[in-house]
Amino acid sequence: MSKQYEIAKERYAAIGVDTEAAMAQLSEIPISVHCWQGDDVIGFEQTGGALTGGIQTTGNYPGRARTPQELRQDLEQVLSLVPGKHRVSLHASYAETEGKQVARNELAPAHFAGWVQWARQQGVALDFNPTLFSHPLSESGFTLSSMDAGIRRFWIEHCIACREIADDMGRQLGDAAVTNLWIPDGFKDIPVDRYTPRRLLEEALDEIFAKPTPYNLDSVESKVFGIGSESCVIGSHEFYMGYAVKHQTLLTLDTGHFHPTEVVSNKLTALVDFLPGIVLHVSRPVRWDSDHVVILDDELQTIMAEIVRNQMTEKVHIGLDFFDASINRIAAWTIGIRNARKALLIGLLEPTAQLREMEHAGDYTGRLATLEALKAMPWGDVWNEFCERADCPSGMALLPAVRAYEADVL
Repeated sequence: MSKQYEIAKERYAAIGVDTEAAMAQLSEIPISVHCWQGDDVIGFEQTGGALTGGIQTTGNYPGRARTPQELRQDLEQVLSLVPGKHRVSLHASYAETEGKQVARNELAPAHFAGWVQWARQQGVALDFNPTLFSHPLSESGFTLSSMDAGIRRFWIEHCIACREIADDMGRQLGDAAVTNLWIPDGFKDIPVDRYTPRRLLEEALDEIFAKPTPYNLDSVESKVFGIGSESCVIGSHEFYMGYAVKHQTLLTLDTGHFHPTEVVSNKLTALVDFLPGIVLHVSRPVRWDSDHVVILDDELQTIMAEIVRNQMTEKVHIGLDFFDASINRIAAWTIGIRNARKALLIGLLEPTAQLREMEHAGDYTGRLATLEALKAMPWGDVWNEFCERADCPSGMALLPAVRAYEADVL
C-alpha cells in the first residue's frame, strides 16, 4: 500500500467513502471487450471483401492481427494490462472455418470452439454479434427489412444460427452471452414508404427470437443514420425501443448512435425499469458515429456515475465499440478499457447518499459545491493502487509495456 493511497483513503473516509469497498466492487463489474479493435473489423472469412454497411476504419498502423491466433494473443496482452473482470465480444465474421468458405447462415457452434476454449483458459465469458454487413447480400443496403424474400430469409437464418452459437457459448462457459443485433438497413434519400420495411423487420425479428435460448440474452441496437442510410434508418431508436419493451428483449444504446445533443447518460434511468436490461456500446463520437478511442470525458463519467448511483450494474451490460487503425491497436484497446473502468471508479468514490439527500432537500448549492470539490479528490491514487494490486501497470508505466509488445510481437 503506497503512501499516496493511504492519504487518499483517509481523505475519502472523511467524506464517508470507503475506498476498499469501491475497489472491491470495481473488480467485479464486467466490461465486454470488442474483438474488432484488433483487426479493423475485417474478420476471418475467406471472401476478402471490403467493409460495407456504413462501417469504415482509418489508418494503417503496423501490426494488425491477421489470424485468430494473433488476435487472441493480442487480446491476452490487452487483458494483462487492464485490471478487473472482463468479457470478450465476437462478431460472427470471426468464425474459424479451417480455410473453408462457410455461408453465414450455415455457421455453427463448432466454428467458435477455439474461441470458447480460449475464453475458458483466460477465465472470461463471451458475447456475440451477428454480422449483417460486408457481404454480397447486404450490398443493396437492406438485410432483414429487404423487399427480397430470399435476402430476408438468408439473414433470418444467419441470426438464428448466431443465437444458437451464443447459447452454446453461454452454456459451455456457465455465463449467458449477450447477442447484439444491428443491421445497416436504410435509405440514402428520402423514402415514400418507411412503414413496410419496418413491418418486415418486425416479422423477421419475431421469427429470429421465437426459439428460447436459456444461455443467450437478445439485444437490439439502433442508429440515427449511417453512410448510405442518411435519410432513413429502418432500425431507429424509436422502433427498437418499442420492440424491446413489447417483447422484453435487451436494448443496446451506442454512445455514437444519437444526435449530437442527445446523451446516453440521460436515457438509462428512463428505460431501465421497462426492460430486462440495457446493453451499452461505449465509444467516442467525434461528429457522429466515428468510434474514436474512449477517453475519460464528461459523458463517459456521467454514464458510469448513473449506473453506480442507481445500482444498475446488474441490469446494464457495459461493452465497448471503437476501432482506431491510426495508432497502436493494443494501446487503443487498453486506453479505452482502462478509461471506462476509471469512470466507474470515480462513480464508486462519490458520496451519493449525501448528494441525494442535498438534492431532495432542495440544497442545490451544496450539491454543486460537493460535485465540484470531488473533481479535485485523489481518485487517481486509488486507481493506481487498484492497478498495482492486480499486477497491472499504472500511470505512464503503461506505455513501455505497449511498446515492448509492439517491438517483440507486432
